[in-house]
Amino acid sequence: MSDNTAPSPAIRTCRHVPVCPPAEAVDRDAAHVLAAHPEQGWSLLCNGVVVFEDFGEILPDGHCTGSRHRELAMAVPHRRAS
Repeated sequence: MSDNTAPSPAIRTCRHVPVCPPAEAVDRDAAHVLAAHPEQGWSLLCNGVVVFEDFGEILPDGHCTGSRHRELAMAVPHRRAS
């Protein structure tokens, strides 16, 4: 008898201390970088998020976010809106 079900992909849990924020969190960009490809403009974070150089993202569930560059720049205390 053969089993026709595909094995479920292994879920990697963060082993960092403190634990990286999950992909659904507002601060998901604070997760550790697992693979960096600056020549291509993207990095894979520990929480499964792919972040691009303009801070656009692909979340593990396939949803995409637009560039958050201005939003993140405004969060820096010493920067002002231009």
